[in-house]
Amino acid sequence: MPPAKKRARTYDPAKIRTAVLAQFEQVRERARTLTPEQLALPTRLGDWTVRELAAHIGTALTAVGRALDLPEPAKQDAVLLDWPFATSAHSAAIEEFARKSAADHPDLDAHLAACARDLTERLDAHPGTRLLPTNAGVLPLADYLVTRTVELVVHTDDLNAAVPGLDIPCDRQALAACTRLLADALAAKAPGGSTEVRVPPYAVVQCVEGPRHTRGTPPNVVETDPLTWIRLATGRVAWRDALDEAKVRASGERADLGGLLPLMG
Repeated sequence: MPPAKKRARTYDPAKIRTAVLAQFEQVRERARTLTPEQLALPTRLGDWTVRELAAHIGTALTAVGRALDLPEPAKQDAVLLDWPFATSAHSAAIEEFARKSAADHPDLDAHLAACARDLTERLDAHPGTRLLPTNAGVLPLADYLVTRTVELVVHTDDLNAAVPGLDIPCDRQALAACTRLLADALAAKAPGGSTEVRVPPYAVVQCVEGPRHTRGTPPNVVETDPLTWIRLATGRVAWRDALDEAKVRASGERADLGGLLPLMG
């Protein structure tokens, strides 16, 4: 696991809470319009169906409650930037849980509504400082909620890719938090100051070992849009394909990020 940056970005807990609930409501509203044929469509996540993916989005929220049901750990032993690198180790268990959730909840809309209620009630009952065990270690509730923006934004994009014309919009705050966390994860994985990665309007990070840029135009620059960056960071799009399709602009001898991506499996 790459070492996390010591000076991590901070997030406004109230804005993150609003963003998570808003993005989930966007998913729920569109999911209730899906036909049985659309719910049976394949997704780009192996052999997951749209129904299983939508059910998984709900369980990504109830993960907060499941963690809060466990005894509170004595101390924090992880930081937010540990989370992106810990997810791939649990992919098999996550897939199994998604399939079970879809099978156990044939009424998808009722399931998603219950997930939203559960999260709202949990957040009302616990402060953001409350510690909880996660697959990355012990984190404060407020930090773990930031990870839910990644789950929601990434899987919203997966749903849109699976169902033509679905076009679930992304909440701006959720998209911003997801973009920033994954950009900071890149800087943690490849610390340095030789390359500047720009994801306007949400994030700019310095990374990759080499001569540090101090003023003027950086010699090594990578620039892309938020959704392309998220797809690169999570393995939905390959670096070379993004370059060939002009989704990424990269200049300089240290601007090739292909060996560093994806950050999450």
